[in-house]
Amino acid sequence: MIPRRLHSALTAALDEAPAVALLGPRQAGKTTLALEIAESRPAVYLDLESEADRAKLAEPELYLSQHADKLVILDEIQRAPRLFQSLRGLIDAGRRRSRSQGQKKGNGRFLVLGSASIDLLKQSSETLAGRIRFLELSPVDAGEVGRGRLDVLWLRGGFPESLLADTDSASLRWRRDFIRTYLERDIPQLGPRIPAETLRRLWTMLSHQQGALLNAASLARALAVDGKTVAAYLDLLVDLLLVRRLGPWHGNVKKRLVKSPKVYVRDSGLVHALLGIGDHEALLAHPVAGGSWEGLAIESLIGAAPPGTEAYFFRTATGTEIDLLLQRPGERKPWAIEIKRGIAPNLERGYHVACDAVKPLQRRVVYGGTERFPLAGNVEAVSLPDLCEELAAS
Repeated sequence: MIPRRLHSALTAALDEAPAVALLGPRQAGKTTLALEIAESRPAVYLDLESEADRAKLAEPELYLSQHADKLVILDEIQRAPRLFQSLRGLIDAGRRRSRSQGQKKGNGRFLVLGSASIDLLKQSSETLAGRIRFLELSPVDAGEVGRGRLDVLWLRGGFPESLLADTDSASLRWRRDFIRTYLERDIPQLGPRIPAETLRRLWTMLSHQQGALLNAASLARALAVDGKTVAAYLDLLVDLLLVRRLGPWHGNVKKRLVKSPKVYVRDSGLVHALLGIGDHEALLAHPVAGGSWEGLAIESLIGAAPPGTEAYFFRTATGTEIDLLLQRPGERKPWAIEIKRGIAPNLERGYHVACDAVKPLQRRVVYGGTERFPLAGNVEAVSLPDLCEELAAS
């Protein structure tokens, strides 16, 4: 299940930039999308986890020059970060050749896929500045499955193999294997020497506290490590696109705002696998249900918003709060979005007080029903899929 909007965005990016980086966690569908793109144009695909494909790039300039007329897809680019220097030389040579021949082309040369942004972002920003565009492929969200499978998406998460599994138990097994593979194979390959069990404990603790303000000192005490170590572990999970740090709003308001970010495990299915939640009944009975639903909604709404949208939450020291503020490109004010799981969206006074301070462009409350209707204070109640559609279309 690949979102069509991302297919279009990737095609457009390749038409406009010499190199495009498609980032996302493993198993989110990056390779599937890249191979779909390859069907529409001459292309060569190299998997850098394959020894045979890495051997082809022993002399990268020589090999890649032989495919100057093709889109070259380099999968798992973080396995060979030194390639970025070669890509820069080939891109610049191609641009000079195009100019000398009176052509404007030279774009759509390389598509690099990465499941970790650590080295990828660092290397590419240094060596391919002005030559590369970044896109992110997240797991499937509520804007892509529609209302009929929303509960299934919430329980299983958006990784395609988990979402489309035959049974809930098969889905849970897949997610547990996914977590184990990340901890025991993928993270050690990236270089950090982190005990797998310690990182699992942190990941699980973040799942229990889904959507809570980050308290690094508390996490450090629970893990018997220092605060700097917790910060490094959390940075790693964020860089792997598995955890989101949602920053606090920093607009000019006359209120004392909290400074700590909120932390979410980005895929609800991984939250439930880490907590041992196997079916919908167990999920509804679990204390994490509200935070898990909020995390699903936030990931879906951020994914549906136009590229370049900035996401925040708003909370004052006295507890006045807005769950999500989306500042879209070209708009001077954000959208203020409150997230409710039930079918009767009752807004607390604190939301209206916060809106008076922020003065948002739009006020929405996401709730568990399907109808759209107005509430007091120029607020509209809307379902999660419908708000995703509104953000994507407007």
